[in-house]
Order: sequence, then structure tokens, then C-alpha cells
Amino acid sequence: MAGGIVGISLLVGGIGIMNIMLVSVSERTREIGLRKAVGATGRAIMVQFLLEAVALCFSGGFVGVACGKLMAFGLTRIPGAQLEQASVPFWAVLGSFLFSALVGVLFGLFPAIKAARLDPIEALRHE
Repeated sequence: MAGGIVGISLLVGGIGIMNIMLVSVSERTREIGLRKAVGATGRAIMVQFLLEAVALCFSGGFVGVACGKLMAFGLTRIPGAQLEQASVPFWAVLGSFLFSALVGVLFGLFPAIKAARLDPIEALRHE
């Protein structure tokens, strides 16, 4: 049950990242056209947008890990609950950042490909 809830929330978060990146591509169409006109390759533009998507997901992962650590600390402060050893293990922190990077790559791929395939002339003409 919890896995289904997590899966749905990751899907919704990934779609949100994709929409943010699509808006970023449409707002920066002229910049992309200018970069392509002066010699930037489609691969360089694609990597730029993928890195932006991963950075967005990492910031969300950082907030999630911070909330988890704060809740674990709060559990240790409950008197009589015998939860003095509550903590977030390192493997969980590492796994959450790796998974957020994976979500960033998967959902940032479509906007990155769209940016890389822009025609420089049409992009420079864009208003």
C-alpha cells in the first residue's frame, strides 16, 4: 500500500518536473537558438537541460531527507516511547538521492530532447 502511494507521488512529482522543464525550454527558445547558431551541439544543450532537471530533483530530495531526519530526531524526543535509537541510515539517504537523480533524468529527457532538436533559425525567430 505504501509503495503504491510512493509510486503515485513520484509520478506526480516527475510530471511536475517535466512541466517546469518544458516551460523553461519555451521561455529560453531564443537562447537555445543563439547557442546553436554559434556552434553548440544538440548534445550539449541536452546535457544542460538534463542537469537542470537533476538539480531540481536533488533539491527536492534534500528537502525530503531533511524532513525525514527531523522526524527521526523528533521520535527520539518522545518520552517513554523507547525510540532513542531512531535514525535515518546512510543507505536510505544515498538511495533517495540516487532515485531522485533517476526521476530527474527520466522526466527531464523529453524537454531536453525537445530543446536539442530546435532549429536555430526558427528559435531565433521565436517571439
